[in-house]
Amino acid sequence: MGTILVISDQEKKLVRVVPSERQMRHQKLEFYGFLHFTVNTFTDREWGDGTESPSVFCPEHFDAEQWAETLAASGMRGAILTCKHHDGFCLWPSRYTAHTVAASPFRGGNGDVVREVSEALRKYNLKFGIYLSPWDRHEPCYGKGTQYDDFFVGQLTELLTGYGDIFCVWFDGACGEGPDGNVQSYDWERYYEVIRRLQPEACISVCGPDVRWCGNEAGDTREQEWSVVPRRLRDTEKIRENSQQSDETEFRQRTLSSSDQDLGSRMVLEGENDLVWYPTEVNFSIRPGWFYHESEDDQVRSLENLISIYDRSVGGNSTMLLNVPPTKEGLIHDRDAERLRELGAYLRRREAHNLVEEAEMTATGSEPGHDAANLRTDAEGSYKTPDGIRSCEIRLTWEEPVKVSMVVIREDIRFSQRIEKYRITSVCGEERQVLCEGKTVGWRKNAVFEPVTTNEIRVEILESRVAPVIRFLGVY
Repeated sequence: MGTILVISDQEKKLVRVVPSERQMRHQKLEFYGFLHFTVNTFTDREWGDGTESPSVFCPEHFDAEQWAETLAASGMRGAILTCKHHDGFCLWPSRYTAHTVAASPFRGGNGDVVREVSEALRKYNLKFGIYLSPWDRHEPCYGKGTQYDDFFVGQLTELLTGYGDIFCVWFDGACGEGPDGNVQSYDWERYYEVIRRLQPEACISVCGPDVRWCGNEAGDTREQEWSVVPRRLRDTEKIRENSQQSDETEFRQRTLSSSDQDLGSRMVLEGENDLVWYPTEVNFSIRPGWFYHESEDDQVRSLENLISIYDRSVGGNSTMLLNVPPTKEGLIHDRDAERLRELGAYLRRREAHNLVEEAEMTATGSEPGHDAANLRTDAEGSYKTPDGIRSCEIRLTWEEPVKVSMVVIREDIRFSQRIEKYRITSVCGEERQVLCEGKTVGWRKNAVFEPVTTNEIRVEILESRVAPVIRFLGVY
């Protein structure tokens, strides 16, 4: 380790690609929720067809604070509400259609689910985001070009100006026929301009330029997740083609194909000249469906499954978007709530004490002012080697043996994503044991392994682009 190598033109190009400030804020959230709630909740369907009467929407015990308290207990830092799904029913009293909560029995026709949810989330220090389906199966002008775009932008403007700060506007690629059989060609650039103007700090996700869909709804993840990828992955038409276009259980269970595993390695990016920072989000539901169905009450994901996906998403350079569907009564079901509280308690307990705090720490090849001791603080630019030194070793030793089952590494992604190969080893006397080997790190890598009792942990960065820049190291 320590040999200075010539920096290639490709490496210079790769590390120039960095996140925007809004993307940085979004990545820091790590874990947030999806709340699917509309007339489908009452008709026991996943996709409505737009013919549902607003009179079916009647959550008699609706309690947005119960939702917010439950999500906060899980460790989430925000939530996205389905303000309007494909059925066209609006959870707020939109001026642009009569197909809203104002025509329902909820709160005597004076209710506003969007307002109550946004205020409850903020009370529990959670960010608020919106889902507004561009596909509207109820609206008569859907499929009529600019006329429908005007309608959609009007509704989008209501949500962006009436409910405080929005952290995310989430678009999927669903695009089907309207009431008269026409299909709308969405004016994405117009929608983006409105969002950037009215909520400049909001990320636009999936069919948008800020956050990338992971490619499935099953909680499947990549071993290598790169945030520096070709700009063509932002192609909304391609995203639309790969998105769900009909209500099919098989689609929700589909996993990633082998050809979709590596999107940003040095080899894959060879010859790519137009690169962007486009981080991924892993979205899935705590139940088989996205909306509540009583028949799925005994199919809530296990704690072990949620922890596994958390470690592969949040702990795999992604964010985790977990859907929790409220019931017809307007509450998070007891079984979902219990599982979420278990998850939050586990995550808090696991990282309550960082063993790095008692360790003696040394490292090879750091730049002046960026030595290993800074890794205890989770500060920007903590540890860095000089440019051209692509490998390093960080050693942590304890006077008394410690029990270890997870190491967390975080790059400082303000300097791009650089690490291409790492290894974590336990050293106890003459015995050496490789605990974990991998490639990408990015915002966060949770290296989880069977518990070991040891006096020394070595974290080796074996390959990186230009030079590794590490923000934080945690041992638990």
